[in-house]
Amino acid sequence: MKKYLPVQALTLARKELRQYMYAPAFYGAAVFFLVFCSIWLFYLHRYFSMDQATLRPYFQAFPYVFILVIPVITMKSWAEERKTGTVELLLTMPFTEWDLVLGKFFSAFGVLCFFLLLTLPVPLSLLALGSFDFGMIFCEYAGALLLGSSATALGLLLSALSKNQAGSFLGSAVALMFIVFINQIIFWLNLPQWLSNFINFFSLAYHFESFSKGLIDSRGFLFFILSTFLFLFINTRVILFRKWK
Repeated sequence: MKKYLPVQALTLARKELRQYMYAPAFYGAAVFFLVFCSIWLFYLHRYFSMDQATLRPYFQAFPYVFILVIPVITMKSWAEERKTGTVELLLTMPFTEWDLVLGKFFSAFGVLCFFLLLTLPVPLSLLALGSFDFGMIFCEYAGALLLGSSATALGLLLSALSKNQAGSFLGSAVALMFIVFINQIIFWLNLPQWLSNFINFFSLAYHFESFSKGLIDSRGFLFFILSTFLFLFINTRVILFRKWK
C-alpha cells in the first residue's frame, strides 16, 4: 500500500503562511490574543495577589480567546478562495483533496503555534517569583495545542462552507462559542448525571480542563485528535463535492 507523504501539502502551507504575513488581520489577532490573556491573568484574576506559583488562570483564558482568534485565522482560507473564484483554479492543480485541506490546516495551525510561542515571555518572566511546576506548564501548553488543533480544523471546515469571510468568521465564532460554553449548561440546570456527561463530551473547554490542571487525560487527548481528523475529513468531502459539482 502506497504511503501518503504530505509534501505538496507542506508546499501549499508555505505559500499560505507567506500570505498571512501580509494580512493586517494576522497582526491584529496576535495583539488581541496577547493583550486579552494578559488582562485575564493580571487584572481579572489579580495574579500578584494570589500568592501561588501557578499559571492555571492564564491558560484558562485560552479556550475563550480562541473563540475570536481562530475565526480570524481561518476565515480567509477557503471563503476568500471561493469569493474570488481562485478555488476553481486550485482544484484543477495536481493536488489531492487531502493535500489542499492539510496545506490550509498546516498554515493556519502554524500561525496559532506562533501566537502560543509569543506567550512564552509571560511564564518566563514570572519564574523568578516562585517555584513553578514545569511539568504542569508543559501539559498546559500541550493542551492548548490540542485544543487549537481541533478548533482550527473546525474553523477551516466552516470557511469551506461559507461564501465570504464575514460568514466564515461569524459561523466559526458561533460554533466555537457553543462547543466551548456548552458545558456551562450543567451549572445552571439540574440535569441527570448521564446527560451532563453527554453534554461535557462535546465541550472543548471541558476536555481542556484536565490539561490546565497539569494532567494529560487520554480521553481528552483522543477527543482532540479524533475531532481534528473528523473535521478535516469532512472538509475533504466538501472540497471533493465542489470539485465534481
